[in-house]
Amino acid sequence: MLGKAGAETLLRTRLNADIRSTDPGTNRDANTDGVIAHVVEGLVAFRDDTSVGPMLAESWAVSNEGKTYTFRLRQDVKFHNGATMTADDVVWSLKRWLDPATQWRCLSEFGATGIARIEKVEAPDPQTVTITLDQPTALFLSTLARPDCGQTAVIHRDSVGVDGKWIAPIGTGPFKLAEWKRGQYVDIVRFDGYVSRSEPRTGYTGAKDVKVDRVRFNVIPDSSAAKAGLLSGSLDVIMSLSIPDLEELKSRPEVQLSITPALGLTGILFQTKDPLLKDVRIRRAIALSIDTVQIVDAVMMGTARPNNSALPLGSPFYSEAQSHGYVQNIAEAKKLLLEAGYRGQPIKMITNKRYSFVFDSSVLVQAMAQTVGINIELEVMDWAAQLDRYNRGDYQSMAFVYSARLDPSLSFEMLTGPKAAQPRKIWDNPEAQEMLRQSMMIDDTAKRQALFDEMHKRFIADVPMIVLFNGAELTALRKGIKGYAGWLYPQPRFWGVTVQ
Repeated sequence: MLGKAGAETLLRTRLNADIRSTDPGTNRDANTDGVIAHVVEGLVAFRDDTSVGPMLAESWAVSNEGKTYTFRLRQDVKFHNGATMTADDVVWSLKRWLDPATQWRCLSEFGATGIARIEKVEAPDPQTVTITLDQPTALFLSTLARPDCGQTAVIHRDSVGVDGKWIAPIGTGPFKLAEWKRGQYVDIVRFDGYVSRSEPRTGYTGAKDVKVDRVRFNVIPDSSAAKAGLLSGSLDVIMSLSIPDLEELKSRPEVQLSITPALGLTGILFQTKDPLLKDVRIRRAIALSIDTVQIVDAVMMGTARPNNSALPLGSPFYSEAQSHGYVQNIAEAKKLLLEAGYRGQPIKMITNKRYSFVFDSSVLVQAMAQTVGINIELEVMDWAAQLDRYNRGDYQSMAFVYSARLDPSLSFEMLTGPKAAQPRKIWDNPEAQEMLRQSMMIDDTAKRQALFDEMHKRFIADVPMIVLFNGAELTALRKGIKGYAGWLYPQPRFWGVTVQ
């Protein structure tokens, strides 16, 4: 699409660090996932509400007691090299992902200790693919759709050399990879042969109508430099703003803001094996000492809502049951501390300044806990050091942020498990682990909902963590950018976007 004078239409955005590779779901991080999601697609994809919808598959049927999935493929889908996608390409791609040499992120999910083992991948005809599992699982389609697993992308076999080494992605997405200048920028350009779905844009599926010729992801680590670029007009879009940056940009007439609820969890973790905090009465007293609403209003400046549930507010499984959490009750908190024999012993809480909302939350929790006589001492660490302590379970308490999980089983899975084998897990409750296992097997929505409701009640009762809020994805755009839409997953989608 060329402008009036024949000029290329260019959309300029920012990455806070370079991508790691162009091989989907392998050597990757969040930036890699966000860029490559414009280039490749899988059989299925997440919708805006985190449900799974069709993408390269037109439809699917489940048989053999939930163990066999038969996908009908869309007709006339083209790869970036002009070849027409067939079932053989899907089979080849899946077998590449399942080859341990590829080092695919989701390989473990389909191995002996994962959600189910993939036993067979077959193409009975050019438009049909069947995948057979060793056992049924509710997480099969959502795992195929995971952005961190490259959406289990269907790619052309010329994406790799004869030696099997990765060259570059030849996908079916609305953009093609044009140039990656390491440390400087990644360019993607519109794929004129793209065959779009007809449904409205939703998540990573639906219509992907590209209205610009080129998108440039500029690598700009410094947020001040990125903000200056937006204000000077050398950048069009900046994602993942901090709250202070958001407040500063609100008054700028040349800038518009996009504020979207997100799926991450910010909260306070407790080490339930700690000699002091193993007493649930002390953990509950801390929970009852704080005013979640006040914390969220102060820290997030109206961009997020309080939520004490492990399930994010945007989840289709967030029901009335999940809305019941902790209500500040100073008298009850003091009574619990008295019963527990707490005498003002210090409780160390690790926090960090990488995420201003995490640090600010910990300061407010400390002050509120002090009003009932709880002595919290903050220890500020850099994020890498805190992450190391988290993974080892080496802390009394910490203010922490979890990234988005797109299925409720996975939201609970990141918190639930045996500490002896997985020290990073915060909730070591055998009954909850069994309910989690069932939620991953059952594909019945009502039965899964009942399990999540019961797990929520137990989570609130056990207080292994105080979830405070889910946060928001904060994006700033130049006024001339139209059609941008944030969603629950904190990544941009530059189809449907115009530059004026």
